[in-house]
Amino acid sequence: MQSIRQLERVLADLATSERYLFTAADLRPACPPATNPAVLLSRAVKAGILRRVCRCIYLYPRVDFPRGNILFHAASLLRANAFNYISLETALSDAGFISQIPIDRVTLMSSGRTNVFDCGDFGCIEFVHTNRRPDILAGQLTYDPACRLWRASPALALRDMRATRRDLSLVNPEVARELV
Repeated sequence: MQSIRQLERVLADLATSERYLFTAADLRPACPPATNPAVLLSRAVKAGILRRVCRCIYLYPRVDFPRGNILFHAASLLRANAFNYISLETALSDAGFISQIPIDRVTLMSSGRTNVFDCGDFGCIEFVHTNRRPDILAGQLTYDPACRLWRASPALALRDMRATRRDLSLVNPEVARELV
């Protein structure tokens, strides 16, 4: 059996609406032993079997998946071994404290390094480094099962904006005073 067909069969068996994103490491066991995984994944993208979201993250488009949460789900895979939470402009916009809604960008605080990942047509994922520990922030975070990430309270998101010296001009000043 051709290696690309084997990969396609494995994906058809494994992928669900909950599990539609895969890392390159996830897909490595589905590759035949004599096959170069990078070459196989590149061929699968060209054939339309997979769609590259960002570095080492692939989407299997043949299942029904939650389109609005792709960036959040990709972020949770990119930094699976770090403490991450939705904050800054994304959290404030979702809470209604910023008038503009970022459509193609999500901002997260992370124990990993600061970095922006370009996800092509899907948008960008921005991680901003924080030294804060989860046990210190526990009372100000709630788990968002749809995004598969922790989410900052509006007050914490505003403190994060100030701590990282982000532009506060979009934040409603009356609301900012209430949160302090």
